[in-house]
Amino acid sequence: MNITANNAIRILEFLRSRQDEMVGFLTEMVKAESPSYDFAAQAPVQAMICDALIDRGYQVRRISGSNSGGQLLAFPNDRVTGQPIQLLIGHCDTVWPIGTLDEMPVRINDGKLHGPGVYDMKAGLVQAIFAIEALRAVGETPSVTPVFFINSDEEIGSMESIPNILRLARIADRAFVMEPALGPSGKLKTARKGVGRFEVRVIGRASHAGLAPEEGISAILELSHVVQSLFALNDPGKGITVNVGKIDGGSRPNVVASQASAVADVRVVTHSDACYIEQAIFGLQSAVPGTQLQISGRVGRPPMEKTPGNQQLWRLAKQAAEELKIPIEEGTAGGGSDGNFTSLHTPTIDGMGAVGDGAHALTEFVFVDKMPERAALLARMLLQPRLKTNAEAEF
Repeated sequence: MNITANNAIRILEFLRSRQDEMVGFLTEMVKAESPSYDFAAQAPVQAMICDALIDRGYQVRRISGSNSGGQLLAFPNDRVTGQPIQLLIGHCDTVWPIGTLDEMPVRINDGKLHGPGVYDMKAGLVQAIFAIEALRAVGETPSVTPVFFINSDEEIGSMESIPNILRLARIADRAFVMEPALGPSGKLKTARKGVGRFEVRVIGRASHAGLAPEEGISAILELSHVVQSLFALNDPGKGITVNVGKIDGGSRPNVVASQASAVADVRVVTHSDACYIEQAIFGLQSAVPGTQLQISGRVGRPPMEKTPGNQQLWRLAKQAAEELKIPIEEGTAGGGSDGNFTSLHTPTIDGMGAVGDGAHALTEFVFVDKMPERAALLARMLLQPRLKTNAEAEF
């Protein structure tokens, strides 16, 4: 597929002409509040997505969920069997509970669209849908079939959707993650930290703190050593962060604590660091004689590293941005996404969604005038030829 720079500009001009429709669709999606744990609340926003994709020549398969609101898999009606696929992945769940609109209404102010979930990540879904419309409008057909996968459990770990994400990533030529761009400058995410959670439970022995303190073994005293050991694993130079964000223990002030616990959040940049941190945490030894440590957890979301395939996609994105005459930069995100999983098996670029700021915050917003630009960037990237000559074509 050869596309001239002039055609790239035509795509951008078409999308700019559709900006009001993009904003209107996004506004309705944001008004359909869809918190992760309210499974029934996913149905309205998924229905909007289904209708929008069907109108643009797609058929949609609904995948029911047991521990989520389910998933959507969509592919073109005119797809060619055996043709390689490229994955557009996103999520429709948000961190905001039903009723957030009362204190955080959808509104436009100074070129910014505000609302719960507008930035993370409903705007990215809207941009992907309109990117497909733009390609059809200018008569361009990707040689690698664009396939949508949208889940409703990303904000709670993607536990139910991970098997399907991995299955699709293994057969995909590449993956575009429609999560928001990195910060107000709109950097594409070419790397993400891996994310882990660990719990250390300490078992001691209870005793009366006044009558027989010598007979007790304080789990809280041991926990104080554990917490310091965990914080000592921080390594800013390597990008390793370990944060003990929750502690608990004891029963009463006058009782030597028989139990205590700490929960730690871990972030790592590389797979080797993930192995190192897991070994270090599981290798913790008690410092207070008579206490026992019970350790659980893992780095459940692997790092998205700067693999050769990921860097190839980044170089193509820079070229596409030059054709469109829009600035672009790359960055590393501290948080994880489903791109951490697709990157294990196929070239992946993340942050292809909205430009804005305030994810998970009351200040959440997107820049309205950036939506057509980023949709055009995605549309241009969808026209790239096949990257993986050895990729499976069956779908």
